[in-house]
Amino acid sequence: MQLHQMRYIREVSRQNLNVSAAAEALHTSQPGVSKQIQLLEEELGLQIFHRSGKRLTGITEPGKVVLEMAERMLREVENIKRVGDDFTRDTEGSLTIATTHTQARYRLPPAIKGFVESYPNIKLHIHQGNPAQVTEMIVKGEADIGIATEAIAEHPDLVALPCYTWNRCVVAPYGHAILKDVPLSLEKLASYPVVTYDLGFAGSNTVRRAFELAGLEPNIVLTAIDSDVIKTYVEMGLGVGLLAQMAYDAERDKNLAMLEAAHLFPDSTTYLGVRRDMYLRGFLYDFIGLIAPHLSRVAVNAAFK
Repeated sequence: MQLHQMRYIREVSRQNLNVSAAAEALHTSQPGVSKQIQLLEEELGLQIFHRSGKRLTGITEPGKVVLEMAERMLREVENIKRVGDDFTRDTEGSLTIATTHTQARYRLPPAIKGFVESYPNIKLHIHQGNPAQVTEMIVKGEADIGIATEAIAEHPDLVALPCYTWNRCVVAPYGHAILKDVPLSLEKLASYPVVTYDLGFAGSNTVRRAFELAGLEPNIVLTAIDSDVIKTYVEMGLGVGLLAQMAYDAERDKNLAMLEAAHLFPDSTTYLGVRRDMYLRGFLYDFIGLIAPHLSRVAVNAAFK
C-alpha cells in the first residue's frame, strides 16, 4: 500500500470517476492511475470502484470507507508538511483563500495588502464562489481558509470564526421614486422591481425570511452573484438594488444613490472557516488577525477545543 495510491483514488473520486481527468490533475498518465488502483484493490482483496467494462461507474460500500480513511491520511500528511515548513520556512509557502465576490472585492483588499507587505514570499490564491461552494472548497482541501456568510457556520467539519457583521442597503439611480418614498419599509421595497443576490449568496435566507415574516413577496426581477453586476443593471433601470452596504462606494458609484436598509433586516455575520483537522501555520494566524483583529492566536486555538 503506497501513499500515491491514496492520492490516486481520492482524485478519481473528486473528478467524478473520470480517470483521465484525475491523471491530468495529478500530472501523470491515465494507464498509470488505473494500474495503481488495480494493484491497491488486489492488495486489499476488494473493489473500491464499480466498473462497466473499463469505465468506473460508482464507488462500492467498502470503497467509501477506504476513501474516507485515505482522505484523513492525506490530510495528516499535509499537516506534517505544514509543521515542517512552519519551523524551517516560516515566511515561505502559499495561502489559498475561498470567498465570495463581495468579500474579495470590498472587504479583503486592506487585509490582503497588509499580508503581502509582511509576507512577500507567500503566494496568495483567491478562489471565488457562493457560500456553499466556498464551504465545499475548504472541506475538500482546495482552500486553506474560507470567508463567507451563513454556510460556513453550518458545516460540522469546519471551525467557524465570526469576523464581522454587516447589513444591507438599497441603491437606485438619482431621481428614482424610491429615494423620495422614505422612510423605507419592507412594504415599500416590495412594491418596486428588485435586483439582488442569487439565493445562494450573502445572507439571502435572512432577506427572504424578513419578507416572509411580514407576509410579503418581493418582486425580484434579476439575481446575480456579483455586486458590481447588480449595480450595473440598476443603473440600466431594471430595478432597485438590494445589496451589502459594504459594496456601495459613494465615489465609485456616482450614478447611484443609497438608502440604508439595516432597520429592515437582521445583521448577517461573515465567518472565516478552516477544517477542524488542519494545522495552522504561523502566517495564517497573522492573516486571520488582519481580517478580524479580535481573533488572536489564543482565541483561534480556543475555538478548536
